[in-house]
Amino acid sequence: MAAIVAHCPLTMATLTTFFILALLNALLYSLLNASPSMASTLESGLLHCFKGNGLTNYTTFTSTPQIYYKLLNFSLQNLRFAEPSTSMPYVIVLPSSNIQVQRAVVCSRQHWWLIRTRCGGHSYEGFSSTGDSPFVIIDLMNLNKVEVDVANGTAWIGGGATLGEIYYHIAKASKDRYGFSAGSCHTVGSGGHISGGGFGLLSRKFGLAADNILDALVVNADGLLLDRTTMGNDMFWAIRGGGGGSWGIIVAWKLKLADINGKVTVFQTSREGKETVVNLVHKWQVVAHNLPNEFYLSAILAANSSHVIGVSFLGMYLGGVDDAVKIMRDQFRDLAISKSICTEMAWIDSILYFSGGSTREDLLNRYLVGKSFFKGKSDYVKEPLNASSLEGAIKYLEEEPSSMIILDPYGGKMDNFEEDHIPFPHRKGNLYSIQYIVTWQRHDDDYKYMNWIKRFYDYMEPYVSKSPREAYVNYLDIDLGAARNGTARVETARKWGKRYFKNNFDRLVTVKSHVDPHNVFRNPQGIPVDPKQAAGPGSIGPSLSLSRPYSPRARPDVAPGPIRAVPD
Repeated sequence: MAAIVAHCPLTMATLTTFFILALLNALLYSLLNASPSMASTLESGLLHCFKGNGLTNYTTFTSTPQIYYKLLNFSLQNLRFAEPSTSMPYVIVLPSSNIQVQRAVVCSRQHWWLIRTRCGGHSYEGFSSTGDSPFVIIDLMNLNKVEVDVANGTAWIGGGATLGEIYYHIAKASKDRYGFSAGSCHTVGSGGHISGGGFGLLSRKFGLAADNILDALVVNADGLLLDRTTMGNDMFWAIRGGGGGSWGIIVAWKLKLADINGKVTVFQTSREGKETVVNLVHKWQVVAHNLPNEFYLSAILAANSSHVIGVSFLGMYLGGVDDAVKIMRDQFRDLAISKSICTEMAWIDSILYFSGGSTREDLLNRYLVGKSFFKGKSDYVKEPLNASSLEGAIKYLEEEPSSMIILDPYGGKMDNFEEDHIPFPHRKGNLYSIQYIVTWQRHDDDYKYMNWIKRFYDYMEPYVSKSPREAYVNYLDIDLGAARNGTARVETARKWGKRYFKNNFDRLVTVKSHVDPHNVFRNPQGIPVDPKQAAGPGSIGPSLSLSRPYSPRARPDVAPGPIRAVPD
């Protein structure tokens, strides 16, 4: 596929197809909710297509409600989307091979079902588990195999592998030499994480997860299996940071591994009291961004149950204890880091250190213990906040002890990439990112906590990035705007698209309009189709016919892992 440089002319057929598709989805949603018999008929058509094409590993509420609910909730990490009023899928599919993903996509599209793809289920706004239109969840948990090529420092991973599974198998195969630059929460799914960029503790040294993608296998809207060559440069660019759920289903990634080749040094230290916290965080803003690329030092601010503010500093250095302590003494003496609180360990063990795991095998557990209701937001900071601004922020944290803000340092290799290298644009000029999080335990408290985080976010507006006020797409925030049925006009989607992708948004729209002109893969904050650029009127044509055999590319296919029962 050549680079996209020209717009297709606007035709009446293009406009008609685009708007009819949106109308049909709205009508179908109304019929299914109004008529159980209609829902049953449409569901039967979909299941008949599944069975006729050898796709049997699925569950529905009507057939096996106990298994259905267990599977639905197993990977649903935010309890806000487990409430009775939340829309639920009619079918949950667990493909165990790439061909099964292809057939699930084709059947769903032929029978007008919206598709949701789920890997780890960590979508902050539940986009992988909910939908406005009648929808199907294609859960990739069985596509979790990891094949490591130690000699070349690469790995092929299944699109359903969690970060913990990836880290575990890379460390085991390479005898702790290699890691991968991605997030620190081991139950996060690789598909959505990499699709949104994938920031982590190694990013200042090695770049984002998406910066380290060499190839991918994607099932597109026509049910075809594409690799880097067959999808073309534009789509390969888009899937690496352009957000999940808009391009197709990523069934495998090829990773460039991070050569750790030695021990890392880790530490955690905390301080309490408003004056102390303000002083240390004010200095941290300047120090963390300018530390050596091998050094990651984040700050987490939260108040205890007595409403006393505190800050915890989490540090990881790719090197020995002596060097880590010396760097801290030279550049952040006020933090008073000593050898007594530092520990040398293998990089894989640092994942356990920061996530609270006990053994390396814990990284293979997909289930997140201690689920809660939560809401998150994000910001980017380009100039240090002064002391009075920090004091104002602390007042909000003191007000709500179940909240926190996580400050992640940028700089290092992150500054070496241009904003349009991949769709993730938050590069040079950012000192750090802010993640706002508040959690609660009862549905009745939703309004209280959602209102609190909005007030805090409004307070911070003068002190963060502007025009646009940037946000990280992996911390989805529905407050930035949304489209019903995922069919937003381009100018409507620009409200959130520019915040997530800055000037890359327009190129993403162009790519989307060419590779998925019927908006098969959509969500409330997905990349929209521009009818003026869409690839033609089209229809569900020959490429979607299940009557002829598929010809998926053989290599770089990743064999599926075994089908597993959902644990009790």
